[in-house]
Amino acid sequence: RSAEKELLPGFHQFEWQPALKNVSSSWNVGIIDGLSGWMSFVDDVPAETIARRFRYDVALVSALKDLEEDIMEGLRERGLDDSTCTSGFTVVVKESCDGMGDVSEKHGCGPAVPEKAVRFSFTIMSISVRADCEGDAVTIFQEQKPNSELSCRPMCLTFVDESDHETLTAILGPVVAERKAMLDSRLILSVGGLLRSFRFFFRGTGYDEKMVREMEGLEASGSTYVCTLCDSTRAEASENMVLHSITRSHGENLERYEIWRTNPFSESAEELRDRVKGVSAKPFMETQPTLD
Repeated sequence: RSAEKELLPGFHQFEWQPALKNVSSSWNVGIIDGLSGWMSFVDDVPAETIARRFRYDVALVSALKDLEEDIMEGLRERGLDDSTCTSGFTVVVKESCDGMGDVSEKHGCGPAVPEKAVRFSFTIMSISVRADCEGDAVTIFQEQKPNSELSCRPMCLTFVDESDHETLTAILGPVVAERKAMLDSRLILSVGGLLRSFRFFFRGTGYDEKMVREMEGLEASGSTYVCTLCDSTRAEASENMVLHSITRSHGENLERYEIWRTNPFSESAEELRDRVKGVSAKPFMETQPTLD
């Protein structure tokens, strides 16, 4: 049990500069009850909890410590003096989130749980460093199997249907808030015996279309509007299968949600729907550029 606790995210000391907004300053929080807050270990989470997750920054620290040898090896291979490379590290993270289908208890002896589960996970895709006076960043680690389950790190497991927008928002909302806080800060972590500073970039490229629509507050798959980033209707798309272009951004989707919410022109529901073209009445969680 004590060995297991050492292996869990939450064992490594680290610091954020500046400190993360709206995130606990405690570095040793391993596990969080996805709907009600801080726990230290698996043991402390009540049995009927529907979501368990690691705090995002703590999980990233654990992932980087797992790659410590690869990072040091990458510096050596590139001929970089590890004692001078203490800052300027950039980490690109791929995020994935998807439903896991039916996970219900088949033989009637387990606890009563919702039948569906959702998993949010991430993969460290690459780590690069900009040596103090050098111009270009040098890649010192590249994930060789970015789609393998071995490189994909689960961060949040939830008993919920991916179509249950409210519960999903309640659980993943704090995850998104933590990620947003990390974008404006640098992680200070001991790697190879020296404190080094890391910046993170997140790419939400592991969502399928259903999850993109869910995260972005767009109408579901039965919508008249077929695309997440253009205004084509089914009829238009069936007549014109070739000349499609991306005509709106994630930021513009967000603006359209605001139009739906405030209805500035006092239009009927039908007119309003025609104006926002496929943005639904659900609030957004995500406006990250994804590979659509």
